Amino acid sequence: MRSSRFDFVHVAGVCGRAAVTAALCAGLVGEPLLAASPKPVPAANAGQMQGRDRVLHALNRLTFGPKPGDMAAVQAMGLEKWFELQLNPGKIDDAALDARLAAYPAASMPMDKLEAKYPNPQALRQMMDGKVALPSDPTQRALVEDQIAFYSMQKAQKEKAAAPQVGAGAGSALASDGSMVAANGGDAAAPAMAKGKRRQQMQAGMDALAAADVPDGMEKPLPANAISGDAMDSGEGLGKMSVAELQPVFNQAPDQRFQGLMAMAPKDLVRLRNSLGPAQVERLTAGMTPEQKETLVALPGSIRMVALESMESRLDRDIYSDRQLEAVMTDFWLNHFNVYVRKSQLAPYQLASYERETIRPNALGKFEDLLVATAESPAMLVYLDNFRSVGPDSLAATRLKRFQEMRPNGKIAKASAGLNENYGRELMELHTLGVGGGYTQADVTMVSKVFTGWTLEKPYQGGGFVFEEKRHEPGPKTVLGKTINEGGEKEGLEVLHMLATSPATAKFICTKLAVRFVSDNPPSSLVDKMSASFLKSDGDIKTVLRTMFHAPEFWSADVYRAKVKTPLEFVVSAVRASDLQVANPQALVKSLEILGMPLYGMQTPNGYSWKKDDWVSTGALVNRMNFSLVMSDDRMPGTRTEWSELLGEGSAGVQPAEYVAGGDAAAKERKLEGILLGGPASEKTRATVLAQSGDGNIAAQASAQFDLGGGGGGGAKKDYAGRGLGRVQKDQAGPGDAQAALMAGLLLGSPEFQKR
Repeated sequence: MRSSRFDFVHVAGVCGRAAVTAALCAGLVGEPLLAASPKPVPAANAGQMQGRDRVLHALNRLTFGPKPGDMAAVQAMGLEKWFELQLNPGKIDDAALDARLAAYPAASMPMDKLEAKYPNPQALRQMMDGKVALPSDPTQRALVEDQIAFYSMQKAQKEKAAAPQVGAGAGSALASDGSMVAANGGDAAAPAMAKGKRRQQMQAGMDALAAADVPDGMEKPLPANAISGDAMDSGEGLGKMSVAELQPVFNQAPDQRFQGLMAMAPKDLVRLRNSLGPAQVERLTAGMTPEQKETLVALPGSIRMVALESMESRLDRDIYSDRQLEAVMTDFWLNHFNVYVRKSQLAPYQLASYERETIRPNALGKFEDLLVATAESPAMLVYLDNFRSVGPDSLAATRLKRFQEMRPNGKIAKASAGLNENYGRELMELHTLGVGGGYTQADVTMVSKVFTGWTLEKPYQGGGFVFEEKRHEPGPKTVLGKTINEGGEKEGLEVLHMLATSPATAKFICTKLAVRFVSDNPPSSLVDKMSASFLKSDGDIKTVLRTMFHAPEFWSADVYRAKVKTPLEFVVSAVRASDLQVANPQALVKSLEILGMPLYGMQTPNGYSWKKDDWVSTGALVNRMNFSLVMSDDRMPGTRTEWSELLGEGSAGVQPAEYVAGGDAAAKERKLEGILLGGPASEKTRATVLAQSGDGNIAAQASAQFDLGGGGGGGAKKDYAGRGLGRVQKDQAGPGDAQAALMAGLLLGSPEFQKR
């Protein structure tokens, strides 16, 4: 076990390298986050939280953290009444959030419509092969054609960079199909995208799909840059447009401007994008509908836009929804039933519907309903490969064997013709019984056979769950000592019911809930109470949460601020506590990647850990502090906080004028403690904040370290568009109160705020 002295020296050294002062790092360990894992919470502790501490505890555990005014609102309503209201989210008006989410049309589309409007690379290949017709809608058709042309242009640029020019003049190079490519990365032909030439460009561009695609589209994961990164950055070297070329674009009405952009050749779109600063980008898209903006973002390729909208809309919901317990439980179940965004080309298209249709409607319902919904969800079927599983003695497998016997040299479909045990294993180990839940490898095999035939219909066209009898393994199966009689799809439902109602499942799920909401090592007495409620209520999640909420273990003084926030909880709670106005959450999505918890980014099916040991390290603390300072100092693209206004609101007996730059630093710091922490900080934290509050270089140094892209650190030179097209403009440079911003950043990075 490391001593606090060791923690201080080590953290101070890391902070020094990260350009944050040693004194500030000393404040980081004023409350030892780097200590060993805590001992189990006593089952019956005489010390119980009282008064405001109970309200703050509830807000920190049952929401993503309080916003300014939440404490007073919950106290006025009554804690019990507030909790019951949160358990029934349908009674809470969330119209303001709905208005925000209107900016993400793709995230609300059914999968079939989403795939039709923004086809993935495999669907584009099928269009090229004539298996699927090109869209009849002119805008969608232009989008498809432009995407293929982008693939062609990017592929040509990569080939040009990787190979010397052979057999061509100084101003051109050869592409793999033998066509000439201009040395600047564009086509040697004229930039006009005449319809007669579109098909040649599309055909030439299909080879570029190979890196992220195979015949059945499922064998390879997406490459690392398929989602992250700027889709327009591939145009380096194409140059910029002149003022004379730009002016006509801006002089048009929004609809005409959109149609004109859609008619541009891809390389001219890149040249246009390279020519614009943040203000011009906002002007370019001013007046356009959300659908038009997202279409422009999708031009270089739909996958990134679709994935980002799913992530950004999820962050907006976590930050702004008044149905906070529903949002927290949705996050819990998304992590429990984890899927990975880079699994395949289909995964990004399935994320939004997975959250919207599978997880959130069941987050506070019956566990069995949620279990069935995940088993049938396209996202889970693809992630754990069950959509490809075929029974060894099924009709489909028998036909394939006969084909192989008749034509031993014939071409066999690449899709698996065998049993896949991924889902059967994770269903018991991670979704229900847990490790040590009493199952064997033989049970895994039998459960996997039960779920053969659970697959997808037309996956590349957004098709949903379907049961295919010909792929299902016939005959009875024995699972956990019980015989499952042959019954097709009903076999799977019988197994899911058996698992959902198992005492082992009750204990496994309730332990995870107690770890998330109470303590890294929750008392067995609490887990037993929650498990009993789970079994008695047939897995009703509301009942389990009520049991937890009314248990004395939940209110024990030993668990007050004893949980360390995950990066997602930290980022969302910081935004909420600061009343940060987020016009574009793209930089927050990137921040989660830097902090080590990208949304939908856990590759293995176990999901992210709720325990502090996986999140607390010296490097992680430095990154969190840098994030806090970048955000509070108004260096986070697409966001804005008005510290002077926030400090002036509700300051009984204190004039707002005291809280402007140059005012009483001690009074200002105390006010910020109340706003951000819900109560006083430790003397060590307070002294550190006041000692550093005059250092104007700290925020700039943090920004240089917390690099959101664009070379400037903190996103200073990066354009983050409303829908990925540009940085939201601010009416003034920097925060309104630089001193308050610095103090707030230090408090958000303090040990007190890291805990919930």
